[in-house]
Amino acid sequence: MDFASLMAKEISKAKSPAVPSSSSASEQKELTKAPEKKYVRRADLEAARIAAYSEEQERLQREREERQAQKRKHEEEEADRRREREEKKRRLAEESKKKREEEEFAKERERRKRLGLPELPPPGDKDGKTSGEEEDIPDEELNQKLRDLKEPICYFGENHVARLRRYRRLVRRSQTPQPKITNGPIPTTLEPVPEVDMKIPTTLPKDAEGRKFLFRQLGSYFNMVLSEWEYALSKRDISVKQSLTGRQAYNAMVQSRENLKPLFRKFEKNDLDDNLLEPIMEIVHKAQLRRYVDANDAYLRVSIGKAAWPIGVTMVGIHERSAREKLHQSDQQAHILSDEMTRKFLQSIKRCLSYAQTRWPPDDQLQIMG
Repeated sequence: MDFASLMAKEISKAKSPAVPSSSSASEQKELTKAPEKKYVRRADLEAARIAAYSEEQERLQREREERQAQKRKHEEEEADRRREREEKKRRLAEESKKKREEEEFAKERERRKRLGLPELPPPGDKDGKTSGEEEDIPDEELNQKLRDLKEPICYFGENHVARLRRYRRLVRRSQTPQPKITNGPIPTTLEPVPEVDMKIPTTLPKDAEGRKFLFRQLGSYFNMVLSEWEYALSKRDISVKQSLTGRQAYNAMVQSRENLKPLFRKFEKNDLDDNLLEPIMEIVHKAQLRRYVDANDAYLRVSIGKAAWPIGVTMVGIHERSAREKLHQSDQQAHILSDEMTRKFLQSIKRCLSYAQTRWPPDDQLQIMG
């Protein structure tokens, strides 16, 4: 064997990998398998990322649903416990109230028995039946009833008992027939009388029916004067209405109308003193006769009065003067100084008198007030 063949044999041995003889056929097959890939596609990476993100979101959604279900369960359990506590408190309150009422009834029964008084009927029983006034109404039904009556459901600081009492007052008021209110300048329950029957008498009626008819006559007369006054002011030109004097005239009419309302309330209640009613009758009677100067004199007597003002020494010695009692006559007092309300409606009567002489002028020019 020459040198060249020996070198070729050695080179062939070095190039071929050495495979142990003890290895199995599968291991030899793995050794001969192709190498792994060096590169991965971007689409495969994006698909893998989307799949991982979807799995993560599904896991978070399942956790949220589990937490919400757990929260709802806790809330329902808490609501049940709260409802049980409220029911227990209500039951205990009813039991304590019933027990307190029984104790009070027993004490009252013992007291009446000791004093020899007749026995009380059982609690909640009145003439053999339960009183409807003591019957309770649930909150929901009471709220609906107050809504039907167009009333507030609850006032500030009002509890259930106060609301129930208010509802019963409203029901009684609605069942009670209300007096009819007129639509005049001053709304009143006094029934108006025709103009032909407005003639005011000179003497004060003594019977109740006569006084009631007198108040109706006075109310109808003042409402008629105010209506004519308001109509005359509304017929003025727009420039006159917007002027200073025009606005002052309208304000005077509105003020007179508001100040006469207390007088009308006194007419309705028959609560006017005779020492005020008689001068008002005299003023209206003379105004209806168009004797405005005489009516103004009557107004001055009732407003300012005609009592003598003491000047100088009024008491000398221990004896009174013979004419001293004239200083204290009750029919000569100044009613305009009695109180603010009286002063206002007397002033409003004077304003109505001033308008009446322009609306119904007198035949005698000497009866026109200055």
